[in-house]
Amino acid sequence: MNKLLRLYFQTSLILRILAGFLIGSLIGVLFWSRSRSGEAMVSQAVIPYILPFGQVFVHMLKMIVVPIIFFSLVVGASSLPIKRFGHIGLKTIAWYLATSLLAAVLGTGLALALDPGAGADLDAWRKLADLKMTEAGDVAKGATEQGALSQIVLNLFRNPFEALATGNFLPIIIFAILFGLAIRVLIEAGEARQIRRLEGLIDLLEACRDTMFKLVDWILEYSPIGVLALSIVNFGLYGPSIVGPYVSVTLGVIFGIGAMVFVVYPLLLWAVTRHNPFGVLKRIREPMIMAFITRSSAATLPVSIRTAHEELKIHDELASFSLPLGATINMDGVCVHLPMFAVLAANMFDVKLTVGMLAVLVITTVLASIGAGGVPGGSLMLLFVILESMGLSAEQVAVIVALALGINPILDMFETMNNVTGDLVCSYAVATRENLVGLDRADSPADHRPATTEPRG
Repeated sequence: MNKLLRLYFQTSLILRILAGFLIGSLIGVLFWSRSRSGEAMVSQAVIPYILPFGQVFVHMLKMIVVPIIFFSLVVGASSLPIKRFGHIGLKTIAWYLATSLLAAVLGTGLALALDPGAGADLDAWRKLADLKMTEAGDVAKGATEQGALSQIVLNLFRNPFEALATGNFLPIIIFAILFGLAIRVLIEAGEARQIRRLEGLIDLLEACRDTMFKLVDWILEYSPIGVLALSIVNFGLYGPSIVGPYVSVTLGVIFGIGAMVFVVYPLLLWAVTRHNPFGVLKRIREPMIMAFITRSSAATLPVSIRTAHEELKIHDELASFSLPLGATINMDGVCVHLPMFAVLAANMFDVKLTVGMLAVLVITTVLASIGAGGVPGGSLMLLFVILESMGLSAEQVAVIVALALGINPILDMFETMNNVTGDLVCSYAVATRENLVGLDRADSPADHRPATTEPRG
């Protein structure tokens, strides 16, 4: 037994995760095939006992997401001089918007080429949608509760303790950035004694963040078991979702995401950094796999930050800012996904898509994706925004959302992997251009903090 445990822990974590995924997928497909042949009792009896092992893994990741976002953003915002923070922040946001626009254009082009739903029997699709209509109503309620643009803006500025307790990421990000910037302003304008106290506060926050990274290491040791359980459940319950009328939509989204990850990002990386882009992708394979399994950019964030520090050697001040921000606003996979269902809806309900409507579709997709949130299924609520902007009725929107619910668990894996890859690629590109790749600040010969007139005690 001890030999098996030693062999297990000596094996690469990536190999253990992949083994868990492959074994879990095979077991899940076996359950699915038994369900189709009328022997559903086995899967119904076993899956409820397997599911908690996967849920525990996702919950452990979510347990540390909020503190990591807070500590990382405060440290990142307080580490850069104010002028440089504005410069790098604008570059990061511009990159995120540019890649989202490329993804939306790519997704729209693929949707038009594949033309999903063209010539489909609307009655047959309605029967399929009826199975998910109740869930579609729940999604519609959630979309309504999010409110209009004014409400979204107001929600950015919430009680920080309430936001921390509820895991409301945008208010946490806003508060953490403002808190970090306030520290930096006081450091740049303060007296030596005040500077020492503030630098001590930064040291404390860095220590808290590093402690959270140690928790990440422990959780990752459990990840192969969690991945095994999640794979069994996903493939056991949702395997049938990729057959029948869903094939064209599924293949279109997967092909588009594959093009983003293996064509668009490598070309952008090479153009900006002149580094081997596939070498970069190889180094970030761990968070890519984790995003695929957990279907949550937020839950993958601790692994993304750890990879940025240890594998890509991105300095803390950038990675601690760009990755939490990207997990919230950079949703390239969603931008590939949404146009496919928009074109499906246009074909089903005979909506003529003009050039102007397509341009509005692309822009709306990019803007709506910013509010997707880094949680499983977050893109479903955005379908209401996209489809209503096309002039569809509430009933027609509900039909499309109900159809999307049937296939979403499969597509969500790929689009989340795309989102996380985009965050890391952006961070690496900006870090390379700003000379923030290499030695960490703590190991660098020159400290980035302003010199004080008195030695720190």
